[in-house]
Amino acid sequence: MLRLTWVQPEDLLGHEIRQARQDGREPGAVEARWKAAGGADAPDRAGASPDRASRYLRRLAEDLLDELADLPSRLDEPTDLEAIRALCPEWPSNGRAPAGADRAVPRAPDGARAGAPTPRAYQAAWLGRAVGCLLGKPVEKLPLHAIRELARATGNWPLNHYFTARGVPAALLAAHPWNRRSAATSLAENIDGMPEDDDLNYPLLGLLLLRRHGRDFTTSDVAALWLDELPAGRTFTAERIAYRNLLSGVEPPHTARHRNPFREWIGALIRADVHGWTNPGDPAAAAEQAHRDAALTHTANGVYAAMFTAAVIAAAGGTRDVHACLRAGRAVIPPRSRLAGAIDRAIRLARTHEDFETVVDELHRTHSPTHHWVHAVPNTALIAAALTHADGDFTGSVCRAVSGGWDTDSNGATAGSVAALLAGDPGALPDRWTAPLKNRLATSVGGFDGTDFDTLAHLTHLEATRP
Repeated sequence: MLRLTWVQPEDLLGHEIRQARQDGREPGAVEARWKAAGGADAPDRAGASPDRASRYLRRLAEDLLDELADLPSRLDEPTDLEAIRALCPEWPSNGRAPAGADRAVPRAPDGARAGAPTPRAYQAAWLGRAVGCLLGKPVEKLPLHAIRELARATGNWPLNHYFTARGVPAALLAAHPWNRRSAATSLAENIDGMPEDDDLNYPLLGLLLLRRHGRDFTTSDVAALWLDELPAGRTFTAERIAYRNLLSGVEPPHTARHRNPFREWIGALIRADVHGWTNPGDPAAAAEQAHRDAALTHTANGVYAAMFTAAVIAAAGGTRDVHACLRAGRAVIPPRSRLAGAIDRAIRLARTHEDFETVVDELHRTHSPTHHWVHAVPNTALIAAALTHADGDFTGSVCRAVSGGWDTDSNGATAGSVAALLAGDPGALPDRWTAPLKNRLATSVGGFDGTDFDTLAHLTHLEATRP
């Protein structure tokens, strides 16, 4: 029997109950009704429960999802861009380099960004994103202790190479199997180019978006592009819900809210790189661009995570100081938001502890009891901690991000993108990471399957320097 993941109402309700508690609503009465009727908790790691609920439970879940959506929140975490800006006292001026940068990015008389990174820097950024994603793919969904045990079994701890099954005891693999979709393409002995992943599909879609609509695209333009170019089966969590909402006639930005308990998860963050790459030295413009993209699928902290990431990457196009980049990202999110607090604490931990395992353990003690492993808050905090602790070094950043667990491939991808752009050239990335990619990428996004990273770098540079 086909069980489509991330859309069954009876599975969404448990996620929405948890989301309500996190964003300042009180779901106790709704939860009691659901449990009294025989409803189950949301699946812990899978996208769907193994068995279909009764017709009664499914209809009840739909009604309770709508009831939860009407509950008021006590938190001041807006999604509207103007309201976000009003809460950010250090919002950067457009065109101004972040604190600690050497200079603002100059513009030619026609408005083009004359100081954009070179095509080789963008090639490094694309490669870095792919490497980090590929490193994390085999251990996605695995608990933290399993990641450590699998790496230690092959002498790869602290993490320093792609994962391998060679030498791992059979009993350990039976207890903690690799991600079933990724093992065949992402273990060291199996890598043959960059396999398809949503963490690379979305940057490709971002390129298409800018080529068709320029920087003034709307959230509706993002929606139309997805319907044209993104197979529904390649979407997950908030993106799948928004896609379904579009097909049901729900219009943006309501697509982000309607029966969408994943609206503060990591999906918008993994779409943010292109917005940072194409606004070098201008974190405000990058954050605004990322906001319009994210609003299709996410709200509040899910949107803030995308804005933070885009601003960090934009700053990396204008400075070589990763800490200045993180400050630029921090400036575009509300300082009293849950995400801001999580990032601040993660950076403090990374500055305090020499051993990154201690940092990770503290982050997990704080977030794992209350947050799903794909939620934006803990994952963004981990990315910030990894970049801080590694001081922006490429290998150190991707390995720390992946070794911290949770959404391993997405965290590795984002950390890799930032650190590789800071490195500034593909030659600065160790061959053991980049050579297995064979300079090609697989994707279901039309026109890009088999594309080389040189071409992607050229296209990104064109958009970054477009007036």
